Order: sequence, then structure tokens, then C-alpha cells
Amino acid sequence: MGHAKVPDPKEEFLGRLLRHYITDAWRDQAVRERLSWYYSVLRDLRPSKFLICKEVACEDDPGLMTEAQLWREHGRLRLEFLNRLREFREGEIPSERSQNPQFSFLDVKVELLNRILRKCVFCEWRCKVDRVEGEREGACHLGSTARVATFFRHFGEEPPLVDRHGSGTIFFTSCTFRCVMCQNWDISQDPDAGAPVSPGNLSLIIRSLRGEGAANINFVGGEPTPNLHIILEALNLTSVNVPILWNSNMYLTREAMQILADVVDIWLPDFKWGNDRCALKYSRIVRYFEVVSRNHAIAHENGDMIVRHLVMPGHVECCTKPILGWVAENCPRALVNVMSQYRPEHFVLREPEKYREIARCPSTQEIGEAYAYADQLGLVWKPVS
Repeated sequence: MGHAKVPDPKEEFLGRLLRHYITDAWRDQAVRERLSWYYSVLRDLRPSKFLICKEVACEDDPGLMTEAQLWREHGRLRLEFLNRLREFREGEIPSERSQNPQFSFLDVKVELLNRILRKCVFCEWRCKVDRVEGEREGACHLGSTARVATFFRHFGEEPPLVDRHGSGTIFFTSCTFRCVMCQNWDISQDPDAGAPVSPGNLSLIIRSLRGEGAANINFVGGEPTPNLHIILEALNLTSVNVPILWNSNMYLTREAMQILADVVDIWLPDFKWGNDRCALKYSRIVRYFEVVSRNHAIAHENGDMIVRHLVMPGHVECCTKPILGWVAENCPRALVNVMSQYRPEHFVLREPEKYREIARCPSTQEIGEAYAYADQLGLVWKPVS
């Protein structure tokens, strides 16, 4: 597999350069308050949410249930999970803790994902292909096998996510979008890139990264959504305590979000476009704002959150301002990374005349306008941007 046990020298240099910012980021009161759960898991003061899911016992074998029964059981067990999570948040240890139940809440989630995989609706393309049988006609062009392009401790993420030893980043291949400016196009647009990983392999990767000191496990891509079934099954095989980070385009279905929400400790969602017209033109995606805003709201209700928005040249009025305004109103606890590092890539770089409007970097004036608007809205962006 094409993984890097030793980070790239440039990553190491960046890591050394960033480390003096990291301590300051955690000293920021807003950062500590808004990422309080993540921080507690990072420091081993609380169990990761997926470990709490594994403590919630299911009385019957999920494999013998119908899909309707699985959803009912999921709803019932979620109430117990939320109660335990509340107790941990309040500093209490639940009075009854089932460390190794025969069947758990996480088992129910894994079984549900395997059922959905036969008529896949992980993302809002709702392709309904039978990926178990190897059908690859869906938007992601993946069967039931997950493929990982690389994994390593990444020092280029936001300071609270890097901490002292980097973010344990796992790059999956393929994507549900077709962004003309994608910077990771070599893995996001090639479903056969990388190497296949089983749940057992992925669990070993998770344990290895955490053992090396990784602050979190950062599922990214490409896009991690098509690999939900492998990811949760790998977590079911993992006992090490580590924060789970979901780094995603957020084009998941309600069903997928319902299953995922209870295992993510910190969300790192991407909010690209402020309207469907721009989303269709540059990412080849439909119903973008409706779906992604809905999922940002669900994520905000279910964990700590850093929203990423990449400022695009010529798109401050149509995208940046609507997105920042929506986040301020609907995700008031979120930190926001207002990103300035856009550069032409992929098709935009190859065909600049076709994409002339975004075939340049954003200007200093555009970035300054985005920052000023974030300040005007009262967003907390400076510690993570």
C-alpha cells in the first residue's frame, strides 16, 4: 500500500513551524469551549463516542433482524447512548457500563450499513446500486471494497487538530463530486487508485497512527462517505481511545447521517458553494445547498465542529457571504476556517480559457472582504484560519 510511515520533510517543517501556534490555539477560550468534547477525548479524559456506542448493549443478534427492525432498534438504543454521552459530558461515569456486550449499538449501525449497501443510498445521488454484488455504476464507482491511497500523520490541518504529533489522516479514493478544480483529483477521480483495505486492515492503521501519537483519526479522501460500512466495521474492531474526525463534502443522505452522527467526535465539513448554480457548474452536483446545509445543521447538533470554506475568486458575493451568514445563524458554536489558499488545479489548470473566472488565485481584496464579513457576523475564525 502506498502509505508513508515517515511524513514528508515539507510536512515535518510545517509541523515545526505550526507547533508554537498550537498551544496558543488551545489557550483561546472560544476554541476550548467549542471543542471541549474533542479536547477531552484527545487528552483521554473521556471515551470516544464510538467506544460509548460499543458499550450500549443490543439484546438480539442484529444479523437476524429485518431492516425495519434494525431502524427501530437503532432509535431505541440511541436514547440510551445519548443518556450515557450526557453523563460523560457532565463528568460522571455511568453506573452501568457493559464493556463487552455480545451485540452493541455499533453492531446495529454496521448491520444497517451492510443492508443499505445492497441498494446504496450513502450519498444523495441515491444510486441504489447493489455494491455487495460488485455493481460500480454509482456516482462513486466503488463496489463494496474500500481503497486507501495513503495515510500518515498530517501537520497541515488546523492547529487544534494537529496538536503535537499531527492528525492521523487516512485518504480514501473516489468521490461523490466532480470538482473541476480538485486538488486531490488523482485519487478523488480514480476509484482504482490506492490499495484495498479490509476492516481489519483499517483498524490496524487506526491503531498504528494513534500509537505514533496522532491526535485524531481523520477520515478524508477523495471522500470517505462511500466507505462508511468499512469505516464503522473497522471501529467495531478497534479498542484504542482516539477522537474520530469526519472530513467530508457533507453530501450524505439523512440515513447515513443518522448512523454516522453518534460516532464522530469532531466534524470538519467543507462548505463550498452558496448556491446550486455554482455547485452544478464547478462540482457537477445537484441540490447542493439544501443537502449540505441540512447536514451541517445535523453535525452541529451532534458534536464539535470546524467548518471549512475555501474563498473562490469572483465568488465572494454569491458564495462566501451567503455561506458565512448561514453558518453564523445556524451553527453558532462552530469554528470557521476561512481558507485563502485556492489555486487553479485539475481541469481549471488544463483549460484556463474555459474556466477563466476561477483560473486565478483570490485577490488580497477578496480575502480581506471575506475576513471582514466573518468579523461582522461575529464568527470565530482567526484561531483556525
